[in-house]
Amino acid sequence: MSALPEVPPVSSRVTVRRWRDGSTEHVTDVVAEEAPVALTYHGVPHVVMLATPADLEDLAVGFTLTEAIVESPAEIRSVEVLTADGALEVRVGISGERFSAVLQRQRNLTGRTGCGVCGAETIEQAIRRPAPVTAHLQVSIPELHEALAKLRARQPLNLLTGSVHAAAWVKPGEGIQLVREDVGRHNALDKVIGALVRAGTDASTGFLVVTSRASYEMVQKAATAGVALIAAVSAPTALAIRLAQESGVTLVGFAREHQHVVYANEQRLKDRA
Repeated sequence: MSALPEVPPVSSRVTVRRWRDGSTEHVTDVVAEEAPVALTYHGVPHVVMLATPADLEDLAVGFTLTEAIVESPAEIRSVEVLTADGALEVRVGISGERFSAVLQRQRNLTGRTGCGVCGAETIEQAIRRPAPVTAHLQVSIPELHEALAKLRARQPLNLLTGSVHAAAWVKPGEGIQLVREDVGRHNALDKVIGALVRAGTDASTGFLVVTSRASYEMVQKAATAGVALIAAVSAPTALAIRLAQESGVTLVGFAREHQHVVYANEQRLKDRA
């Protein structure tokens, strides 16, 4: 494989037949692309996931951290996107000790869009309990709602296609700092976390907003990255709530511009800035 100068397009134009109020017309529509991306460690296959082919270095770094392939960002030594005959590979270099653990797992699997916990060999691997979050984060309700209101305009691919998720990292007092989009909700979150790691930003100084439901894996990834609050536009699962309670993560669901529901650790939300 050779170094990839640019990834494939993230969207394509297609001709469709649109029906509206009893009449039809042929129009051009824009649809999101998803592509298989192989994640390898020192060239050894680990997982293949379907993802939006953009920000793949961020995806690989975020996945490596939030899936506990490494215990700290310092154990990630390199990341490189490669291609051959249209196939995408992200090759990650990690410390020798962590690479030995990867080899022992003997995982080589195919995941659907957004991997979640696919490929875990045991219940303990799948239902992993991160260390409790210790960040002393305070978020005002007005700034949470402001981030939700402004996030839509920060999703250019979704505005074109209407079919991708977004994750945003927001710093109290400074607003949305970072947004990543992907056809998979897990991927979007991993991309944001990976981007923070690659920039040397302390993820615990801000909070996360995701345009999806709050599943167990989403809370798990947030806690693993040390983020103390995650807000989702849809509902959480019961397992996600239990993990949030155990790990000290503030979990917010049904988050909209003018409403939200707190499911765990409400002490981090305050009425005013």
